[in-house]
Amino acid sequence: MEISKLFLLSYLLLLLLLATRPCPSLSERCNPHDKKVLLQIKKALNNPYHLASWDPNSDCCGWYCVECDRTNHRINSLTIFSGNISGQIPDAVGDLPFLEILVFHKLSNLTGRIPPAISKLKNLKVVDLSWTDLSGPVPAFFRELKNLQVLDLSFNKLSGPIPACLSTLPKLDTLHLDRNRLTGPIPDSFGKFAGIAPSLYLSHNQLSGKIPSSFRGFNPSSIDLSRNKLEGDLSVFFNAKKTTQIADFSRNLFQFDLSTVEFPKSLTSLDLSHNKITGGLPKMMTSLNLYSLNVSYNHLCGKIPAGGKLQSFADDAYFHNQCLCGAPLRRCK
Repeated sequence: MEISKLFLLSYLLLLLLLATRPCPSLSERCNPHDKKVLLQIKKALNNPYHLASWDPNSDCCGWYCVECDRTNHRINSLTIFSGNISGQIPDAVGDLPFLEILVFHKLSNLTGRIPPAISKLKNLKVVDLSWTDLSGPVPAFFRELKNLQVLDLSFNKLSGPIPACLSTLPKLDTLHLDRNRLTGPIPDSFGKFAGIAPSLYLSHNQLSGKIPSSFRGFNPSSIDLSRNKLEGDLSVFFNAKKTTQIADFSRNLFQFDLSTVEFPKSLTSLDLSHNKITGGLPKMMTSLNLYSLNVSYNHLCGKIPAGGKLQSFADDAYFHNQCLCGAPLRRCK
């Protein structure tokens, strides 16, 4: 009887020991190579407090700004944002081969050029290097990242021309190059992307030249080319068969006859203000379900067509034109 009690007590103690002992598969999921690379990145960024959780004695799958794949536990997401971080993007970033999401966002002291090491990350789907102090050209090596769906390089100090080869990315859905210092024309190849036409944001640069004729077949859901020095005939972009919803071409040097343009029925927001557009507003605009419209500061004439949403906008959507009249502006003579 005593032996049975002793055996039972020993068995319970063993169960208790096993229950309190950490399980290796749960306590250390992180791949050793990935942990080593992350610690190199931390060191290269001068060990910022923002990455204080990156403790070599803990599981890197639980670190701040990092995510691991649930199956193989490799690092698939690195999102560093809004911290007091200075320096350059470390080359070691390119040594995380399973990375799908790479974000350095709202880091005003992040300087230097975009490192070529990023081109090694063939699994990348999202690259967001926005709101930093990065400079230099938009790298052509992005064309090698065939799985890329989102490329956001906005709010930086990037300069030089836009690489035409970005149009070869087959899965690209969104391209942000806005608010930089880019120069030169929009590449003709941008009217012929390898996959679907991505939403395109090129505003607040120093782009010049004419809209490529290839844009006649370009059909993005959203496009913003505002605040550049683009010129010529913008009407090549518009087509009744397109499905574009949002279009902003304001504050450029476009010059064409608006009265002959057919807009897509899908259009909900249109800004053509501060250009040199002539003609009048086409009657078909009354059939558009617009929630935003601005054609001010052009050379438009004639009566604003009555109907649809056109009279729902304030007069500042139409004023400072050559001789545009009718509600909500003054009566036509």
